[in-house]
Amino acid sequence: MAAARHSTLDFLLGATADCNAVLKALQPIFQEQGMTETVHNWEDHGYLATYIKKNGSFANLRIHPHGLVLVDLQSYSDYTKGREEVDQLLNKVEERMKELFHGNIKRVKRLPAILRGGVIDRYWPTADGRLVEYDIDEVVYDEDSPFQNIKILHSKQFGNILILSGDVNLAESDLAYTQAIMGSGKEDYTGKEVLILGGGDGGILYEIVKLKPKMVTMLQIDQMVIDGCKKYMRKTCGDVLDNLNGECYQVLIEDCIPVLKRYAKEGRMFDYVINDLTAVPISTSPEEDSTWEFLRLILDLSMKVLKQDGKYFTQGNCINLTDALTLYEEQLSRLYCPVEFSKETVCVPSYMELWVFYTIWKKQTDI
Repeated sequence: MAAARHSTLDFLLGATADCNAVLKALQPIFQEQGMTETVHNWEDHGYLATYIKKNGSFANLRIHPHGLVLVDLQSYSDYTKGREEVDQLLNKVEERMKELFHGNIKRVKRLPAILRGGVIDRYWPTADGRLVEYDIDEVVYDEDSPFQNIKILHSKQFGNILILSGDVNLAESDLAYTQAIMGSGKEDYTGKEVLILGGGDGGILYEIVKLKPKMVTMLQIDQMVIDGCKKYMRKTCGDVLDNLNGECYQVLIEDCIPVLKRYAKEGRMFDYVINDLTAVPISTSPEEDSTWEFLRLILDLSMKVLKQDGKYFTQGNCINLTDALTLYEEQLSRLYCPVEFSKETVCVPSYMELWVFYTIWKKQTDI
């Protein structure tokens, strides 16, 4: 599989660098590859040498006088063949640097190569902005609905992963997510009325139906998410999405906001409302971010259809996003009715980060 391969090799020296000496020591390695050299020299800022091969591959050698030497190499070729050639070149650079500095290197760091432009995209950022490379080996499903891009990718560790418009939503390995957003096994759903907002992967619906509720209503705006998941996420949803109506559940393909407004007007109430629509926004400017406005609207409408002794479950976001989580908690004090909340932190396997979940309930007022 051909792709652009970006490899890096870093040296942190134990002392300042003789930039000219480093350049002269490493030049022959690149020159014997038939690469054309261009050198830039800045007084007090070191050297940048660029080496270009006839096939378009190139290397940058950046030598900082304070003792940092960086090698970046980019090539486009078959994965296996390209990896072997790049590894051989970087091995030679590393050996020559060790010879030159005789153990006076504090750190040598060679990161796994980043593959760019390949058929399979393995890179997805965490909520707090760290780059994660997944062990993706197959694009199972990739379609655009009227609302979003829907991908289902196969991971060797996590099984099939649902990704909506670039956000990792749920993998077949992520039962911990589903259990957390249902109350972590502490709730009795027997004979209860449950409302699920979103949840198109079917995981929440599948697990709740097992618990003998009176009726579960799921509001999912995107039929194509359901279609993809019922075919390719069956370890998560089982057969519950095969029919939109079951003995104790119904799935409505509708925008949840007008439905919530209608339910509130009709006086329909639920024991549990589970919001699986979106995480807490990363933005900490609620007046400027429409997602915060949407979130507040959903919260208010959900409270209007939640029984006085009912519970509202939702995801928060990554535990590292403390500002966003604090702001979310502040929004809870601005709802039309007073509420209380608790939160729980859970490790969701495919997220590769700790995730915060909220339980919210109406504050009991003294009579």
